[in-house]
Amino acid sequence: MTVHFIGAGPGAADLLTVRAVELLRQSPVCLYPGTYLDPGVLEHCAPTTELIDTQRLDLDEITAHMVRATAAGRAVARLCSGDPSLYSALTEQTRRLDIAGVPWDITPGVPAYAAAAAVLGTELTVPEVVQSVVLTRTRARSTAMPETEALAEFARTRATLVLHLAITRVRELAPELVAEYGPGCPVAVVYRASQPDEIVLRGTLADIADRVEAAGLTRAAVVLVGRALDPAVDCAQSHLYDPARDRSHLNG
Repeated sequence: MTVHFIGAGPGAADLLTVRAVELLRQSPVCLYPGTYLDPGVLEHCAPTTELIDTQRLDLDEITAHMVRATAAGRAVARLCSGDPSLYSALTEQTRRLDIAGVPWDITPGVPAYAAAAAVLGTELTVPEVVQSVVLTRTRARSTAMPETEALAEFARTRATLVLHLAITRVRELAPELVAEYGPGCPVAVVYRASQPDEIVLRGTLADIADRVEAAGLTRAAVVLVGRALDPAVDCAQSHLYDPARDRSHLNG
């Protein structure tokens, strides 16, 4: 039997892929991150599915559940918040499964940054203003960041920044970005994008900390920084759709 790592997306039950829904229906065991998940996601599971909330389990305990289930001939749906490719502890879990001889596969999901951008109604890259997006996190009570990935280093690119696990450090981090982005740079904070209790805060590097603290946000939010977040940003037209572009090579 196989362990299916499934991107649960930002939490909304209707933002799972068709493949993800089918795997949830077929898997007799489902491990899920209760802290971040809309309970509606679990309604895709069969009524008889064994549901295991992983929010208070360590990786060895989680792995033990997966090994036990597969040894009994039961497939496992392992839900990951957002997409498994970002901050999901996928590597640590799959290595443990490899050692145990348990097969696994991955079904991608909607990443948190994409869900946040959709809520904001914005594109994170705009022509001749910003063409890169940096997905990173900060360190508080979590794993150390590599020295080469200091926030100040990323700020020098002036790319659109998406900060995960940073909501409790906004007041500390904003001044680190002001030198490159300026105090008036747009900032958006999206809490539980797509879920019923979603909260969106808009501001600048100068005032976003006040807004976050006033809202009492302490988890489950992404922080986006950059000029692309300005609805009135002055940008060029995309070359791909420029009427003057030579399209003769595209003719069949």
